[in-house]
Amino acid sequence: MADRLLPAFDSPTGIPYALITLLPRKIRKTLKQASENNMYYNSINPQTGKWCEKQASPDGLGDSFYEYLLKSWILSGKKDEQARSMYESARKAAEKSMLRKTPTTNLMHLGEQRSGRLDPQMGHLTCFVGGLYVLSASYGAISSNSSTKHEINCTRNCGLGPEVFHFEQVDVEGKSLCDNEKYYILRPEAIETCFICGESLEKHCRVEGGYSGIRDVYLIPVSHDDVQQSFFIAETLKYLLLIYSDVSFISLDIHVFNTEAHPFHIRTL
Repeated sequence: MADRLLPAFDSPTGIPYALITLLPRKIRKTLKQASENNMYYNSINPQTGKWCEKQASPDGLGDSFYEYLLKSWILSGKKDEQARSMYESARKAAEKSMLRKTPTTNLMHLGEQRSGRLDPQMGHLTCFVGGLYVLSASYGAISSNSSTKHEINCTRNCGLGPEVFHFEQVDVEGKSLCDNEKYYILRPEAIETCFICGESLEKHCRVEGGYSGIRDVYLIPVSHDDVQQSFFIAETLKYLLLIYSDVSFISLDIHVFNTEAHPFHIRTL
């Protein structure tokens, strides 16, 4: 199968085509990727290496790209410096152009870039960013001159937050300033959030024979869509299981999960 898929990389730029016809080994010319001012857009022409459209987002079509930049570096045993460098530059560019606060409640959110304009919508898939930042800080993938310390300094080294965070100060946003603020005493709040989300899923999505999606989360009682997505079993339930499993069951020190929640052993040689 690998040999039959190799023609996908036989493009003028080396960028793989998205689709190939295996029998005649001809390429159907479609593809998505990016790189302009460190901004990675969703679609690129594998023949020319030029963008098809200038739309960038950490949501669908873009989420796995950012995730795999970091995880490729981790999977290589921190040897793939190109992946780490691309992750760092792409992260900074995304934060600069897409990270904003809401005007009334100051909620931080990552929007989408469309032809140089910010679309302030944020999709559910973007929620992966929190875990990605914890992972990148834990592995030391973020440089010391990062402009987004309010997002990642609380997770540097051990992946846990301190007792007190300070904001709106140059170079120390989201960071403890004093030694008596840097401790972590097994606080429950972050894990409580995961628990409440899990309980809500069980309460509103459990149906006879399995689980169902919801048509409108703003309406109670909920209306089920009668669909159980495959990723619910492959990913949602797996992460819920791992939350309540012994830490040695799958260690993030020796494994990295791909975007579909499959664990891969980190290269050590």
